[in-house]
Amino acid sequence: MPLKQASGTARLSIAQTGWIAVTCWLIFVTPALAAGPASLGSAERCTKYSGLPKHWGKDSQAGMVHISGGEFIFGTRLGYEEERPEVKTPVDSFWIDQTEVTVAQFAAFVKATGYVTEAEREGGGVVFGTPSVDELNQRPYAWWRYLKGANWQHPAGVGSSPIANHPVTLVTLADAQAYAHWLGHDLPTEAEWEYAAKAGQQGTSLEKEPRDTNGKPLANFWQGDFPLTNTSEDGNAGLAPVGCYAANGFNLYDMVGNAWEQTKDFYTPAHQQHPDQTTEVSPANPGQMMVVKGGSHLCGRDFCVRYRPSAREGHEANLPISHIGFRTVLREK
Repeated sequence: MPLKQASGTARLSIAQTGWIAVTCWLIFVTPALAAGPASLGSAERCTKYSGLPKHWGKDSQAGMVHISGGEFIFGTRLGYEEERPEVKTPVDSFWIDQTEVTVAQFAAFVKATGYVTEAEREGGGVVFGTPSVDELNQRPYAWWRYLKGANWQHPAGVGSSPIANHPVTLVTLADAQAYAHWLGHDLPTEAEWEYAAKAGQQGTSLEKEPRDTNGKPLANFWQGDFPLTNTSEDGNAGLAPVGCYAANGFNLYDMVGNAWEQTKDFYTPAHQQHPDQTTEVSPANPGQMMVVKGGSHLCGRDFCVRYRPSAREGHEANLPISHIGFRTVLREK
């Protein structure tokens, strides 16, 4: 079923609709729900995944993993300056999406609410494109280009179509928050996200390129000469379906690589401890720099070595771009 143009504004919540709208949509599109994210973890399985977790539309925790609270070392002394210092940080228990939010999940939200993303309202977004050598010599970051008509429904510009089991991208902070709040969820804080990504581990092993003992890539990141040549050693030249690689110790997929993931924390040159976990971003200035985590398929050893749990970067809250997505959390009350 093609994804239709959205219109209107978000007015409904899960509590208000009782899941009726989204459930009806799921029944119409998929007579039987596909296997949930627990069945992912390989190239064969991820390509067959519908993008909708088992029981999604019926259970507010569908597709989520429960993370027991604890204390961990936030940050690292081994990476970029902005990833320091190391801070012993407590985190309360919470639920988190097992995968990045997919196009299929976001489409259900749009179908139920009529939400229109910022990129759709503004008429375009920023998309990666392999530059020529001349372009690289003429301007910095020549691999980025603003394309009219680029949005979550047209991720490569006018005429392109989204893939249901891919991470939804070209969504801004406001778009991600609207989706999360519709579910009764939230975006993770930086500390929550990193706690989940480290999955109880610490030390130098987390700061290395994600490869197994045989040298095989364990995530979707750039191999080759960025931005001109991608050898696709990991099996993907761009965004991959969610869950193509093995889960971490908390049974979470793609916590490094594939798409950067948005958090609800403002970006500062060094991460800050938030012992009360009450970081708030509302109202955020349209261009406020926010923390994104985990790196993307564009991170490689010669550029953006941020395919690591401790990695962090600042991104404008209102800038839709093709390599940033998100996942949500549900905090225990």
